[in-house]
Amino acid sequence: MDSVQDVECYVPESNEFQELLQSLPFERGAMCNPIHLYKGIWYRAHSLEAAMAFQRHFQARDTDIILATAPKSGTTWLKSLVFAVTHRSQYPVTDQNHPLLTTNPHGVVPFLELIYRNNKNPDLTSTPPPRIYSTHVPYTMLPESVQTSKCQIIYLCRNPKDIFVSMWHFGNMLLKDIPSSQPITIEESFERFCKGITMFGPCWEQALEYWKKSIEKPEEILFLKYEDLKANINSQLKRIAKHLGCPFSSEEENEGVIEDIANLCSFKHLSNLEVNKTGKLFFFQVVENNVFFSKGEVGDWINILTPSMVEKLDQVVEHKLNGSGLTLN
Repeated sequence: MDSVQDVECYVPESNEFQELLQSLPFERGAMCNPIHLYKGIWYRAHSLEAAMAFQRHFQARDTDIILATAPKSGTTWLKSLVFAVTHRSQYPVTDQNHPLLTTNPHGVVPFLELIYRNNKNPDLTSTPPPRIYSTHVPYTMLPESVQTSKCQIIYLCRNPKDIFVSMWHFGNMLLKDIPSSQPITIEESFERFCKGITMFGPCWEQALEYWKKSIEKPEEILFLKYEDLKANINSQLKRIAKHLGCPFSSEEENEGVIEDIANLCSFKHLSNLEVNKTGKLFFFQVVENNVFFSKGEVGDWINILTPSMVEKLDQVVEHKLNGSGLTLN
């Protein structure tokens, strides 16, 4: 196993975190990036330090909305849908000046891990309600104020086979811009993914945790499946709006507002906007907006994974979810 010093160039801001980092199990992840195991979940060093700062300092409001996902589970789509639903009075969906026409969804709904990476104790008090944030962290890493407040959480999960395929494509698009990146075969990447050794993984552990909490607190946590969004976006948008306390009126339904939101936030529409074809964002590196729009299809794994790969991952996930009532297929 490589040492942390050999592969992790990130310099923590505190000696305390540096000492913690040195004590954690370390591996190369499914895309060969250096990740550390903390309380059963794998993190990049900068993401873990930011997540811990978020957990320590964030003060939730009852009007807050937290969008939680595992990476490559439809995060970009969920952000656009929730922003459009909650701001439809301020920004009518057919408005030619709608923010989603000129700003990538990650720009209107920021990642808490990025906010707290740039500033370990930011002042978020001036942001008007509803404040909408997103995160990849598990439920147990959410701040106590989130868990005990009445803020709304929406969790979106996806079939792990499609998560892996989307991650594989996304990772390769990013790695091509890093000259020092180390190549990894899809077979090796898949083996690591099956072991859960991937950023914020294992994804099935995270999904199961939010699933159980959504059963305990259905009034605060809405559990969605990517596949259900694809199958019937209108009914899922109704669920989202109702959960967030802004249900669609009969008049809105008759005027086609739900369909307009679905069309505004569709993969085809968003991916063809100029901002998402040529714009860039800074995550842990400069990222072109177009990498957030891959195929977005359900079942694309069938074109990439071999039958033996499918059988192996299905067995892993079924074993982990056995008896829970949750399925991820």
